Amino acid sequence: MTTAIVCIVLLGLLVFGLGFAVSMARGRNETLIGASSDPTDSLHKLVRAHGNAAEFAPMLALLIWVAAIQDAGSGATACAVLGTVARYLHAAGMILPATLDAANPLRFVGALGTYLAGLGLCLFVLLSLSG
Repeated sequence: MTTAIVCIVLLGLLVFGLGFAVSMARGRNETLIGASSDPTDSLHKLVRAHGNAAEFAPMLALLIWVAAIQDAGSGATACAVLGTVARYLHAAGMILPATLDAANPLRFVGALGTYLAGLGLCLFVLLSLSG
């Protein structure tokens, strides 16, 4: 359960941390709403990283929690850790490169890890129902 809680907290920190970074960037750029669609714009990159994290982190957190209370096993725990690390890699892959237009290995590995971890968690939760 401890690993699950740590993963859930880290996912929460990612979403709220990116949200705070977006707010700070908006203040620096004096942009109250919206963002440039320029893939090199730092605010655009932060907004997209935050939006993407906000799309995936809540479901991962929910699946991690359900897997923990169902005692879904070490495979589910591994998926929880993988999913959490993957979300951070994906965010870094969106923020750190000069542009979002080019392929980025961090972003790719983060996205792939997110999908694999999410599907794995779904499977382990379903399997835990059979006892």
